[in-house]
Amino acid sequence: MTARGIGLAAGALLAAYLLWWPTAIDPVAWQPLADPGLSGPYASNQALGSLHLLPEVGPGPEAVAVSRDGWLYTGLQDGRVVRMQADGGTPATFARTGGRPLGMKFDRAGNLIVADAFRGLLRIDPHGTIVVLADRAAGEPIRFANDLAIGNDGAICFSDSSRRFDQLHWMADFWEARPTGRLLRYDPAGPTVSVVLDGLMFPNGVALGPGDEFVVVAETLPARLTRHWLRGPKAGQSEQFGPPLPGYPDNVTYDGKGIFWIALPSPRVPALERMAGWPRLRQVLFHIPAAIRDPQPGRLAWVLGMNTEGRVVRSLQDSSGKYGEVTSVIASASRLYFGSIATRAIGWVDLPD
Repeated sequence: MTARGIGLAAGALLAAYLLWWPTAIDPVAWQPLADPGLSGPYASNQALGSLHLLPEVGPGPEAVAVSRDGWLYTGLQDGRVVRMQADGGTPATFARTGGRPLGMKFDRAGNLIVADAFRGLLRIDPHGTIVVLADRAAGEPIRFANDLAIGNDGAICFSDSSRRFDQLHWMADFWEARPTGRLLRYDPAGPTVSVVLDGLMFPNGVALGPGDEFVVVAETLPARLTRHWLRGPKAGQSEQFGPPLPGYPDNVTYDGKGIFWIALPSPRVPALERMAGWPRLRQVLFHIPAAIRDPQPGRLAWVLGMNTEGRVVRSLQDSSGKYGEVTSVIASASRLYFGSIATRAIGWVDLPD
């Protein structure tokens, strides 16, 4: 066979491999919302240019919780929960979950409640003792617990991002785009776990609104927030909360004073969204190594503040690359604290007026 013939044969084999060899994903078509881009209230700015870094704590401090006495707690990719004083000092290991601690909040008893991507919903008491509160819901394992919010009655709303892929393979969920995520509720009175919402597209951040009347959940891939009413005349109804977002939302927190803080790890990726209606193409491209295939957006620190009516009142950015991607933001005392899966430190800025 000639060199040209060998080349053609190799090309045919490669094409057959790309077209017919099975992949881990089974994509579906979906419809992205309009992308507002860096315009209007989202216009470029450097409001986070003064961001400060606390001492390094370890790989990927994704979320930050603040205790009653002002200590900062965060979870790391290596399974540790660490704590440190708000003004620095040496970080100390508080607990080891054996999984991947993500979203976390303190309950009224001083226990740290953790959404662990591999172990489910956990309670860690002040001595570091771990109890699994929930690892199944509606007869199915909780595959990817991600974020949580604790109600005044002690009930916990938390997200299960995907029935299909775990935290180590989260990008596959974006390529597949199947709405397999759930918003769950743990009631300590039972204890019971119920499904609040199903069929969500990578539900991520969770926050309860004023008086626990509604819960807001961030759906990362479709770049939207969904509000589900828990009380009042709209109880049981769901709706989009606020406008389509210019980035992919991660954790969401409510500051108790009328502002939801939303972390945007990345601006929207047009190349990915242009393939939304082409599931077969996405399946073929998934054969390409992840380092080449997956989008690599520029490093942009970005958080939004949204009022209880869904209007954007803050957009704080920094494009210098000093910090990011921001995966969580929480207001405490006079500061905003930031977490990021792509760094080794917690960041902070003075709380804007």
